[in-house]
Amino acid sequence: MSVPTLSQLELNGDAVFLRVDFNVPLDDQGNVSDDTRIRAALPTIKYLLERRCKVVVASHLGRPKGARDERYSMIAVGERLAALLEMEVIFSPDLVGEGVEQLARDLAPGSIMLLENLRFHPGEQTNDPEFAASLARLGRVYVDDAFGAMHRKDASIDAIVGHMEVAAAGLLVEAEIAALNRVMEDPVRPTLAVLGGSKVSDKIGVLESLSKRCDTLLIGGAMAYTFLKAQGKPIGASRCEADKVQLARYLLERCAERKTLVLLPEDHVVATSLQDGAEVKVVSEIPDGFMGLDIGPETARKYAAAIAEARTIFWNGPMGVFEKEAFATGTRAVGEACAGSVGYAVVGGGDSAAAVAQMGLADRMGHVSTGGGASMEYMEGRELPGIRALRLRRPVGGA
Repeated sequence: MSVPTLSQLELNGDAVFLRVDFNVPLDDQGNVSDDTRIRAALPTIKYLLERRCKVVVASHLGRPKGARDERYSMIAVGERLAALLEMEVIFSPDLVGEGVEQLARDLAPGSIMLLENLRFHPGEQTNDPEFAASLARLGRVYVDDAFGAMHRKDASIDAIVGHMEVAAAGLLVEAEIAALNRVMEDPVRPTLAVLGGSKVSDKIGVLESLSKRCDTLLIGGAMAYTFLKAQGKPIGASRCEADKVQLARYLLERCAERKTLVLLPEDHVVATSLQDGAEVKVVSEIPDGFMGLDIGPETARKYAAAIAEARTIFWNGPMGVFEKEAFATGTRAVGEACAGSVGYAVVGGGDSAAAVAQMGLADRMGHVSTGGGASMEYMEGRELPGIRALRLRRPVGGA
């Protein structure tokens, strides 16, 4: 990596401001319903606590729009963190001011404090330098372990870095970048990418980037129907971005020029609607009135066979509406093929990560990213603002 990492720092009782991504789902009672992202930050937290650091942890949660909204309080997150660490986690209801600064100063070595939701302050998402300076007073060392937020130019990701004496990437960020670089920089061939989800428009940059790096692209999900439409094939009532058909045709032409093999669904699981009781069937050609909601069994077999031949695999986006069992078979087939591959498989966060977790396959993948949007922007070849801030750290007021 081109940024300093946690393992390179000499830490002993330092005051650390640790930015994490605890943007986790809450159930109807306000309790954490999936603690995957909290668990992902534990290695860095424990690393700091073992070195007797005074750790101030900060994260955003949801979209409270720059004002206090108790639905998005970090209290439940703090309770879950305390349970996982089996130790007390001090909670600060304030983000700035003498009160929270005193709490940070009074922390005992090897103890931890969690701040309230960063997005309760309007300065977080506007990258406000004054808010960043206030946060920086809570520690001497800055550690960014919030890979899922590193594509955001927020105050706690970007502006704060210049106010800290020392800044580095955490263990999770280091692992994320190393995994994605195995796909981007020097992959073992043959290389393959599986791209799904609903919109071509969400994947334009990554399609272009991966078409230069991969030997094979497998396309599924609703976005496949825009590509099939570009090929002149009937798609019935399937979701299609009409304004992206020409772009899909162009992307297919570019792949052909680069000799990148593109596989599109040859059969489909279709239904008249997503309502329970709607007619569901498997077809090779989608009739009028039906919409494609999953890749068909023959396509699933071909995709699994292609994955088995690959030695480097990147997967982002489900093959269908996997939340409904009737349309989850294709996503499961891709997930099981990636998990069973002798190659190195990276799951690019978002719905794909949720799917492999739901199917119990996460532990069998080479790497499951915690950042959907961040991993996709990285795979496009963009430098994430959080990485750039660490790489080009310039102290405020310095040369």
